[in-house]
Amino acid sequence: MPTKNKDKTELDNVIYDYTTNVSILEEENRVLKETVNSLRTELDKFKQPPLMLCEIRDLIDDKAVIRIPNGNSFLVNISKECKSLKAGDNVLTDQKNLTVLEKIETSKKFNVEKFVIIEKPDIKWKDIGGLENQANEIREVVELPLKKPELFKKIGIQPPKGILLYGEPGTGKTLLAKAVASSTNSTFIEIVGSELVQKFIGEGAKLVNEVFALAKKKAPAVIFIDEIDALAARRVEIGTSGEREVNRTFMQLLAEIDGFKSLGDVKVIGCTNRKDILDPAILRPGRLDRLIKVGKPNKEGIKAIFKIHSSKMSIGKINIDTICSKMKEFSGAEIKAVCTEAGYFAIRSNRRKIKREDFLKAIIKVKAEESLEGNDYLGMFG
Repeated sequence: MPTKNKDKTELDNVIYDYTTNVSILEEENRVLKETVNSLRTELDKFKQPPLMLCEIRDLIDDKAVIRIPNGNSFLVNISKECKSLKAGDNVLTDQKNLTVLEKIETSKKFNVEKFVIIEKPDIKWKDIGGLENQANEIREVVELPLKKPELFKKIGIQPPKGILLYGEPGTGKTLLAKAVASSTNSTFIEIVGSELVQKFIGEGAKLVNEVFALAKKKAPAVIFIDEIDALAARRVEIGTSGEREVNRTFMQLLAEIDGFKSLGDVKVIGCTNRKDILDPAILRPGRLDRLIKVGKPNKEGIKAIFKIHSSKMSIGKINIDTICSKMKEFSGAEIKAVCTEAGYFAIRSNRRKIKREDFLKAIIKVKAEESLEGNDYLGMFG
């Protein structure tokens, strides 16, 4: 009898082990099948030919005129599954016969965020020294209409649409634009003028349109166009295709600034150090209404800028007036460079405090670098 029970127990153990092994094998088999199916799906994706993104230019009966990315246009067939097309839509087409296969639900050709810097600046008016007059003018044109639009309605005038900041490099033009964007809690959209000029016909104009559309979407916003002379230089009849494309993009910019649609809570700030080559069309009232010159700081301005940049520095006993008197004709950027170089002189001497001698050496170094750059510049033409 005990032998039978023992045999039965052993048999039960064998059956249990077999059942467990079968369950494990079935689970492994299921995982392997899923892996194979996933690999087959990925393999099918690799076998599929890529589709081309095109734009619908016109519809003629059951056919469409499309423009491919290189600028050429073709009359092609439309798939039965692709319906409700209209001019301006973006579609996917077959690469061989360019048949329209699918509509893409977006009108954006560019990812504007890749072309512009969008941020909420943290620059305050107190962080800018020596530019009180310019700051007041910018506040009147940009800040006041955004903060108190009812004042302009009561007076019965339209607030200005934009301003132009011009002056030598390093005088604080970008800082002024960021400060006014920060004081109005506006989105700051910064773009370089040369980036608005694209290769193919019409692309630059479309990019300008989408930048302004993005600004209106994120309003209140400040569009800051740095080096605007790259786009808005005086128009001349050279006759090259590149020059014509620059002019098209420039005309789109003019249309966006004073077109039929109001800019609303969107202000435009242009920036350049070559005002003399700008086209009169961008400077006339109604576009960039106020022209503000940002020059090098005076004696009081140099002292204010120096105090701002040296406020967080560990400085020994110095006479600020004596040091500032030696920085005559320095721009704001050069004054900041003096503070930075003085810190490096202290670090090289393994000191934790910056002395008067460090600032004097820094001033000499910045002056020497400025003089060297000027000589190199002259040497290009001599």
